[in-house]
Amino acid sequence: MNETSKNSLLPALESLGEQDIHLFREGTHARLYNKLGCQRHERGAHFAVWAPNARAVSVIGDFNGWQVQAHPAQPRWDSSGIWEADIAGVEKGQRYKFVIHTRDGERLEKADPFARHAELPPATASVVWDADDYRWNDDHWMSTRTKRNALAAPWAVYEVHLGSWRRGADGAMLDYRTMAHQLAEYVSRMNFTHVELMPVMEHPFYGSWGYQCTGYFAPTSRYGTPQDFKYLVDTLHQAGIGVILDWVPSHFPTDAHGLARFDGTHLFEHADPRQGFHPEWNSSIFNYGRNEVRSFLLSSAMFWLDEFHADGLRVDAVASMLYLDYARNEGEWIPNRFGGRENLDAISFVRMLNESAYRDHPGVQVIAEESTAWPMVSRPTYLGGLGFGMKWNMGWMHDTLKYMQENPIYRRFHHGQLTFSLIYAFNENFMLPLSHDEVVHGKGSLIGKMPGDDWQQFANLRLLLGQMWAHPGKKLLFMGGEFGQRREWTHDDALEWWVLQFDFHQGLQRWVEDLNRTYRSEPALYEHDFDAAGFEWIDANDAEASVLSYVRKAADGSTLLVVANFTPVPRDNYLVGAPAPGYWRELLNSDATLYGGSGVGNEGGAHTVPISAHGRFHALNLRLPPLAVLMFKHEGGV
Repeated sequence: MNETSKNSLLPALESLGEQDIHLFREGTHARLYNKLGCQRHERGAHFAVWAPNARAVSVIGDFNGWQVQAHPAQPRWDSSGIWEADIAGVEKGQRYKFVIHTRDGERLEKADPFARHAELPPATASVVWDADDYRWNDDHWMSTRTKRNALAAPWAVYEVHLGSWRRGADGAMLDYRTMAHQLAEYVSRMNFTHVELMPVMEHPFYGSWGYQCTGYFAPTSRYGTPQDFKYLVDTLHQAGIGVILDWVPSHFPTDAHGLARFDGTHLFEHADPRQGFHPEWNSSIFNYGRNEVRSFLLSSAMFWLDEFHADGLRVDAVASMLYLDYARNEGEWIPNRFGGRENLDAISFVRMLNESAYRDHPGVQVIAEESTAWPMVSRPTYLGGLGFGMKWNMGWMHDTLKYMQENPIYRRFHHGQLTFSLIYAFNENFMLPLSHDEVVHGKGSLIGKMPGDDWQQFANLRLLLGQMWAHPGKKLLFMGGEFGQRREWTHDDALEWWVLQFDFHQGLQRWVEDLNRTYRSEPALYEHDFDAAGFEWIDANDAEASVLSYVRKAADGSTLLVVANFTPVPRDNYLVGAPAPGYWRELLNSDATLYGGSGVGNEGGAHTVPISAHGRFHALNLRLPPLAVLMFKHEGGV
């Protein structure tokens, strides 16, 4: 294809109009990525950057020998603070930066905040790139995802760090396209419904895992091009797998080429460190009260939904956005205008973000990682909520892991840690996370947290995951947890796939595969995750035996009975009140030999007996396996 025909594929340049400037200044522009940054056209490219306090701005790059004087930018007439330059002969793949001359006499070389591609770190230049030269093949997914991503749909999410999920034989990281097929095949086989990708947005420090982001519109070049990343999403969609992207609007790093002090002033961040500096992460905090910053962040969120067909965003560190005193001592923060600690500007921005996402993409979900008891996080904004679709249940995670780490001898004294979550389980639309945060920084692996010998550790982990999948709420499991990786997760190496040569690890992996299959096929386990009508205790109070029993119910009346024994003691003739008389088929038993268990069970199911128990007229006389969860389905009869 010659250059003329190539250029014919380029979109017509969408220049900045008065309406764009109005929306930008108003803080509601959601598509700035089509206006600012580098926009290719037939003659070359148009460059536009917001730097209202700069004395002068130039564009340097491969196309002008990196000469500062070659292409000065001009300020717009409308006092918007935007500088523009139209440069002929600019080609795809060329590197560039903006040179900002500050009013204090500094010369700053900045990457393009709206760059769609960046050169491979540790290099920091932006790369000229085209936006729309990828042909999607996920029409079926996109036309059905509203149903697949609904709150009443099954969500079994596999959390992935792309650089360390798998690696090549030489230890090199896989590229997006290679990873696409391997990940789609594995996630499909394991019956997960979605993957959640730890931040793919460009980040200078690999060890930040993407949570210190500089490229809010660029997938990291460590694994390939933006089109390669689209291929990854496309391949997952064609396999029937949703894609959730971690997105970090809470803070950004202070790297010299990034957003910090962008035009020599605190442009994107607050100038006062009590508002603009994050002590916990040594990074800058966005100024959510500045309308142009709101437009920048809103455009970033919409970019990943618009351009990359993302099925949702998991918004990182929402608590740090909501509270002015987050990670600060007395005197280290500035109250809001009412004297409170709530960040009113951040609250307003979050509500606008969620309203915009659900308005323009009804089939997506926006999920909050919010670690406090802030009310109505996942309730609509018109009711006074923040407008998220779901919220991570950090309380459930902390309580459950703490309980599971107890020696089973002492679990009877901590029974409330298992049952407390059901007191508030329906206050929000909760997702239950066992995320990367629980297997780093000396916390050890999931299997390593479990007490006892090898057999007991794996039995405990199967029990934990079974209880998690049966508990109301959507599910998220970090990679490696599904097969019991022994080593704490590290971003510098692949997962320990080699352990799958051992029976216990194979059994655990098989358990998660079957757990997901059952979960997806039984509406009682997911339809009423956020409604108390879908859950009923049989017995929440058998602390002495450390046994829980409860019911999950579907809209069609189908009923599942869950019984979990949190001690290594098999319990014969254990009576459980039955919601209905008849035969209850054993759907799952985490102690089956197939999974590495001891094989204790109920020979495929049990008939009720006419004995009153737990306030019911019929009961099941069960044999409870050690450290195991059982799921039964009512199949009628008397």
